[in-house]
Amino acid sequence: MAEPLKLIYSPAFLRAFADLVRSAHPGFDPDAFRAGVMDASWDALALLARMRRITVVLGAMLPQDYEAALAVLFAIEDRCQGFPYLFLPDFVEVFGAAPAHWTLSMQALERFTSGSSAEFAIRPFLLRDPERGMAQLLAWTGHPNAHVRRLASEGCRPRLPWARALPMFKADPGPIWPILERLKADESLYVRKSVANNLNDIAKDHPHVVLEAVRAWQGAHPHTDWILRHGSRTLIRQADTLAMALFGYAAPAEEPLVTHATVTMSPEHVAIGAQSLLAYALRVRAGDEPVRLRVAYAIDFVKASGKTSRKQFLLADKTCVGGAVLQGTRRHSWADLSTRRHYGGVHRVALLVNGSEVAGTELTLSVPEPPGSARGGT
Repeated sequence: MAEPLKLIYSPAFLRAFADLVRSAHPGFDPDAFRAGVMDASWDALALLARMRRITVVLGAMLPQDYEAALAVLFAIEDRCQGFPYLFLPDFVEVFGAAPAHWTLSMQALERFTSGSSAEFAIRPFLLRDPERGMAQLLAWTGHPNAHVRRLASEGCRPRLPWARALPMFKADPGPIWPILERLKADESLYVRKSVANNLNDIAKDHPHVVLEAVRAWQGAHPHTDWILRHGSRTLIRQADTLAMALFGYAAPAEEPLVTHATVTMSPEHVAIGAQSLLAYALRVRAGDEPVRLRVAYAIDFVKASGKTSRKQFLLADKTCVGGAVLQGTRRHSWADLSTRRHYGGVHRVALLVNGSEVAGTELTLSVPEPPGSARGGT
């Protein structure tokens, strides 16, 4: 099992960072910094709580003048690259919130986002002053650095994971649109992925808005077409009728898309943590016109309450001639994830073609016996 991500903030990491700070600010005490960060509560802190602890202790030990403190961090920013250094933009969020610091804080986020990402730190500024914040994001869409352009989109995502939601944009995504318009054909895939994710967020609350964008933008540029398809993935997974039509997926029409289909899971009984093998086969309806199919399997996962929650997994997305046979296998892991915990019980598995179920089976998932447990009687 992979180590928890929070362990990136190890004693060695904190020691190396403290030495960096001292190189730019000789009065900084690395030992006191590490002791302040790794106090008695440290082990129990989750990733983001550890990041915030570093931010707070750092702020207490740097010059109390915000501009002077940032000058220290600016002096070492080129040696602070990567995910662990999210506490640098977090420093701006915590200590640069005063209206008088707005311009300097925006400059700091623009600089720090290239080394880690300021997508979390910008959000409190947007919540406090949406109009001014969105004007700043709009200006960043023209920045030569792709990391800064990505911040323009990622920072205003209504449903950014791990981050504060932006309820005003969940209710009305209108202010986001000028930003997406400017980035919809960006040369950077890093930026385009963010634009697509922003669209996918919007689609969860306002599907019609995203589908109107598909109508308006589709075919204008290959980069835009990629964004639209990726940004509509939730709607396609839900088999939204208009989304399926706009992206060329075949409709059942007068006869089903598939004339025969099977799906199996083996073994039929498996323990949590093990794997099973899914096998599927289907025959496309006869006809002269090729059809585009999205083939997926869905599992109704049993939850702790005994209720179920469905999750889809893509198997194939392709255009097929009439009468074609599609078949394949897929290994499915039943190991617990940070985003999904498994529970024992009967799990239904469905084979889906363009959102319609064409075959199904069941699998019984069991809790593994503890190591060393006795089997049988005496």
